[in-house]
Amino acid sequence: MTIETAPSPDGDNTVLVIDDHPLFRRGVTQLLALDPRLRLVGEASTGEEGLALALERQPDLVLLDLNMKGVDGLETLIRLRTRNFDGRIVMLTVSDSATDLVAAIRAGADGYLLKDMEPEELLQRIRDALFGRMVISERLAGVLAEAMRGEAQAASRNASLGELTDREREILGCLAAGMSNKLAARELDITEGTVKVHVKNLLKKLGFRSRVEAAIWAVERGLRRP
Repeated sequence: MTIETAPSPDGDNTVLVIDDHPLFRRGVTQLLALDPRLRLVGEASTGEEGLALALERQPDLVLLDLNMKGVDGLETLIRLRTRNFDGRIVMLTVSDSATDLVAAIRAGADGYLLKDMEPEELLQRIRDALFGRMVISERLAGVLAEAMRGEAQAASRNASLGELTDREREILGCLAAGMSNKLAARELDITEGTVKVHVKNLLKKLGFRSRVEAAIWAVERGLRRP
């Protein structure tokens, strides 16, 4: 799976950090301070606290640890998406487990980064995530693609592009290019809510459980917007 580098976002971009290690949170906040376009709007040491802050402050991006006591990162992610939180959510963790990676992406994460990344690379990936691209640590990109490809192949035996409307095909192409709903809406000059409805419908028609499965299937068939 190819992870693209997007241009840096412009303007003020708000970030919330949820991690139970104070020293790591401090390091991340200091890193964010290096880019004047990024603004920290809160820190949380637990999933419960992070959930409340995210829903209250509606940051553009949540950096979320996976392994936390009490409500862990995966459960926090699921609760945020269940509560219709539309911001970007990127897991920032020490776990390079394929199971954790796939579970997070399927639950709605927009990226999965490892804590041992070089600071400069992490900062760039944060910018990429804010711009709307899915971000995956380099050494895990192949793991994700392989895991999701197997499931996509199994689910796609009865899938056919002929079942999709022209608009759904366009949106599938946006997914294959790694675009978020917001970016796809901008690309196609429609509302983000309309994109969400089309994504839900095309996943149902094709028999996929996640947008990543659909994206991999589309890429392998050459359906991808530039």
